[in-house]
Amino acid sequence: MPFATVNPATGETEKTFPAHTPAEVEARLQRAADAFATYRRTTFVDRARHLISTAELFEGEQPDIARMLTTEMGKTFASAKGEVSKCALGLRWFAEHAEQLLADEPIPTAAGRSYVHYQPLGPVLAVMPWNFPLWQVIRFAAPALMVGNVGLLKHASNVPQTAQFLEDVFRRAGVPEGVFTNLFVESKDVAALIEDPRIVAVTLTGSERAGMSVASTAGHALKKSVLELGGSDPFIVTESADLDVAVRTAVTARVQNNGQSCIAAKRFIVVEPVADEFLARFIDAMDALVVGDPLDPATDVGPIVTEVQRAELVEQIEEARRQGAVVHGGQVLSDRPGWFLKPAVLEGVTPDMRVASEELFGPVAIVERVPDLGAAIAVANSTTFGLGSSVWTNDEDDRRRCIEELEAGAVFVNAMVASTPELPFGGIKRSGFGRELSQLGLKEFCNAKTVWIA
Repeated sequence: MPFATVNPATGETEKTFPAHTPAEVEARLQRAADAFATYRRTTFVDRARHLISTAELFEGEQPDIARMLTTEMGKTFASAKGEVSKCALGLRWFAEHAEQLLADEPIPTAAGRSYVHYQPLGPVLAVMPWNFPLWQVIRFAAPALMVGNVGLLKHASNVPQTAQFLEDVFRRAGVPEGVFTNLFVESKDVAALIEDPRIVAVTLTGSERAGMSVASTAGHALKKSVLELGGSDPFIVTESADLDVAVRTAVTARVQNNGQSCIAAKRFIVVEPVADEFLARFIDAMDALVVGDPLDPATDVGPIVTEVQRAELVEQIEEARRQGAVVHGGQVLSDRPGWFLKPAVLEGVTPDMRVASEELFGPVAIVERVPDLGAAIAVANSTTFGLGSSVWTNDEDDRRRCIEELEAGAVFVNAMVASTPELPFGGIKRSGFGRELSQLGLKEFCNAKTVWIA
């Protein structure tokens, strides 16, 4: 099966790449294993220099890289440029902080001298999705390489140019051959890679189904895995919220990346005293968004990534409508090529509807009315997901309660959920396990070696 760039704005296939043959995969695996034997002994200074050189290439080539992202998966050009800049930021942060964060940790003991010493594990396989095709790889690769591990990338089949670019940009930055390797392999081949004795661990960002498959294989092979899966993030609006800021942020939080983000706000849970005003303003703001060519600076929302993904969204919307939900927007824009969908707001959703329990991976929002904060927290926690959450309140007690009671990997107060190199990123429940980014992510693929010196 070829790996193909199919432009979501036109539906046209722009470039294809053949899958790597078994012999090519074997050669790349062995090259990674050989590279680790040497790379693990490099200094933090050397690794940091390579990551900073990579960041400089991202910064210097930002417009061209961003155009590639827009062409491959349809995000707006402004969003794509932001992703490129974020990658450079992440590379620099880990380059500057890894040595300090991985320093030996003294542990007081009754006798002798004891400490924890952090060492790399080996070649780590990353199975990555298409929605943030650069950032989601960099947030794995930057800490992994700074630790002294080497990385192998199995990227989504619809972003092959990005996958190839990532291998090339590390090489151009001076990263030794084999330290970061792209693999054009199909999903059915992932299990065999995980089982290969040269692979020591695996990280995946993707669907629940993919996560279950990878975790099962890794568990059977007794290998470490980190999973970042789906999300159905709540966005709670309380009576004390600043509605001007909350509504404006709600729109951005729902349609960022054309609504195709695991940490996008998806369920807007609003207490009754402000529900009418929030809903009216939110619907108007969503309706005013410009849907169109993602390369046009005037565009707010670009196309859905594939025709199949758009069809799935339309079916979710229509099924909710048939079951009694009120739908604002959500029309397929068929007057142009590509896979465009007008943003939608659903109200009157009940717990028995499919959209109440499934992730809506596109510019489709659910607004739910609740009588008070206690009910809002209960609704927020009713999902099987637990990735991010945000709450809008100016009441100290409400803030404290949400921080304690919301079942999620992150709680953002009066701000939309985001990822940043300094903070750990990951979820609970069916949103996965383990953490990326920050000191926690840096140590996920380390041997935390106990040292006792009498």
